[in-house]
Amino acid sequence: MMNFKIPCGQQKLDLTLPDEQVVGVLESNIGTMKATGTEDEIVQAAMAKPYGGVKLSALARGKKTCTIICSDHTRPVPSKHIIPFMLKELREGNPNIDITLLIATGFHRLSVEKEMRAKFGDDIVDHEKIVVHDSADADANVKIGVLPSGADCIIDKVAANADLLVSEGFIEPHFFAGFSGGRKSILPGVCDRKTVMGNHCSKFIDSPYARTGILEGNPLHKDMVAAAKMANLAYIVNVVIDEDKKVVAAFAGDPFEAHLSGCKFLSGYCQVKAVPADISITSNGGAPLDQNMYQCVKGMTAAEATTKEGGVIIICAECADGTGGDGFYNALKNCESPQALMDEILKVPQGETQPDQWEYQIQSRILIHHPVIYVSRPEMKQTIEEMKMHYAPNLDEAVKMAKEIRGDDATFTVIPNGISVIVRA
Repeated sequence: MMNFKIPCGQQKLDLTLPDEQVVGVLESNIGTMKATGTEDEIVQAAMAKPYGGVKLSALARGKKTCTIICSDHTRPVPSKHIIPFMLKELREGNPNIDITLLIATGFHRLSVEKEMRAKFGDDIVDHEKIVVHDSADADANVKIGVLPSGADCIIDKVAANADLLVSEGFIEPHFFAGFSGGRKSILPGVCDRKTVMGNHCSKFIDSPYARTGILEGNPLHKDMVAAAKMANLAYIVNVVIDEDKKVVAAFAGDPFEAHLSGCKFLSGYCQVKAVPADISITSNGGAPLDQNMYQCVKGMTAAEATTKEGGVIIICAECADGTGGDGFYNALKNCESPQALMDEILKVPQGETQPDQWEYQIQSRILIHHPVIYVSRPEMKQTIEEMKMHYAPNLDEAVKMAKEIRGDDATFTVIPNGISVIVRA
């Protein structure tokens, strides 16, 4: 028998399967990476030798204001090991520079103080100027240009008006932007909802290049790069984290060089070959990334890439924050079928993209081809079933349900962390 630990919330669920039925175990090799120092030392070393050759302290000279774009509560970015060093170097270059931390909430709900204290620590929350971006507050945002797609590029005024704009972040595979990090701190990070929806239109999401680990030819990525350039994003500190969410590599400096180098580095550890199976078991990497169903579509896309047509996808996710979006929930709850919903989505023009449309478009794509079983907390049962999926109270029950669909001799592919891998056909 083969034994596995599948992340779910703050715990790991036990899974045991017969050896002969497991045809693939897809895991990143991040765990094999040997860190060359502490998390702080790794970040400081990257900042000491930035891509592009210009240090943050040099960029700060002569600038009156600086905005540091920071990740929000949905991202496991180890900000405590990044932001203090960015603040320190900025003030070394210019002791009088006026710094604002801008929380990049994108299209998510606003971060609350408790979440910011957990992310940054009390000292930063108590002593630094912090603004939480609100994509729905039109008065707080300003148009700075037009994207290649034709959508207006509208960003937070705190970013647009800064003399120096920099950001932190982390790089991971992303299910339609290719990778997180870099240019994503601008779009969708600090963009107005109109810009986010224009970029996340049905045509772009439907592109075969809008997939995990793909940048070249990806229409969303093209818009995101353009937005970052229009916003004059000058410098980033992006990290790669391991399964324990610890920094194992860092990339600092020019936003485009540093990010691309980080993506290439990560690909070498995350790329895995698909092993088609009747049943695929995955997760969204545990808390905080499995806090809602909206986020968990990401983990499902890894399973989607390695599950046979009609095969079952099992995802383990606590969903402590529920669905993560009313639009996402209602679209799936109220549709006649996933196919009917998809047909409707593909008719929506770019300028009329609806909130959460991209997420239920991808969820629909998955459901058209695969039954999905959620292993989650009991309170989620009704919601999961309303959204055209199946609920299981534990992994054993989920496996039993999946076998009833695909047979007792069904094959399995196990992806312990669905957002840590880039599955290639």
